[in-house]
Amino acid sequence: MKFDTLQQGITFYESYARISGFETRLSSKKKRKSDGKILVKYCVCSKEGFRETPRLHAECKKERPITRMGCKAKLTLKLIND
Repeated sequence: MKFDTLQQGITFYESYARISGFETRLSSKKKRKSDGKILVKYCVCSKEGFRETPRLHAECKKERPITRMGCKAKLTLKLIND
C-alpha cells in the first residue's frame, strides 16, 4: 500500500490493529544523516520483542508484569519519493 504521509500509514495500522484485537506502539526509525528526514519507521505490536533481564533496584517495591511476548506483527513504512 502507499500513503501520502507517514502519519496516514501509522493511523491506518492503528485502526487495523484495533479491529484485529491488538495494540501498537512506534518502534525504531532510520533517518537520513544529511537532513534528518525519516526514511523508515516501524509500527509494531505492543507485545513485540522480549523484556530485558529485570534490573534489581532498591527502590523497586514490586515486580512489573511481563508484557512483551515476542509477537511478530509489524508494519514497515518506507519513504519512496521526496
